[in-house]
Amino acid sequence: MVSAGDFKNGLTFEMDGEVYQVIEFQHVKPGKGAAFVRTKIRNVIAGSVVERTFSPTDKFPTAYIERKEMTYSYSDGDLYYFMDPETYELVPIDGDKLDDNFKYVKEDMVCKVLSYKGNVFGVEPPNFVELRVAKTEPGFKGDTATNTLKPAVLETGAEIKVPLFIEEGELIQVDTRTGEYMSRA
Repeated sequence: MVSAGDFKNGLTFEMDGEVYQVIEFQHVKPGKGAAFVRTKIRNVIAGSVVERTFSPTDKFPTAYIERKEMTYSYSDGDLYYFMDPETYELVPIDGDKLDDNFKYVKEDMVCKVLSYKGNVFGVEPPNFVELRVAKTEPGFKGDTATNTLKPAVLETGAEIKVPLFIEEGELIQVDTRTGEYMSRA
């Protein structure tokens, strides 16, 4: 059991039969009245975010989210297959359980498969990935004075903005959380 007074960012707990993760929290002690905890929590299975206040003495059962590293193998229609490195078993995951940042994942990349009580609800790709630029416009000589960006299509089909000096075929590093170009690899 965890009390609302002990909330920390990233903590997961069960409430009303649902699993929530604390995104932000703030302990508030007004001049008059009782203290309370103002939170922003995410339903980890549905993905919705809610702002809610709790009494510091409210208690909730802790929810243990299993994060298992698995290798992305291939996709077949709307199913994505991940291989368990210990048992070599292929686990199919429905495409609607994948976030937008999965577009930066290519075959044979290791991802974290998130599950609660055996039910898979999401996949976390690595924070940084190295991908090859498949298509982009050529940069022009002398276009280096400003931080101008141009569109580029990566080998996974994802589209991002890259600096003008990046050319087709180059290997670049991408932040999967923001979808931004980080550096040349």
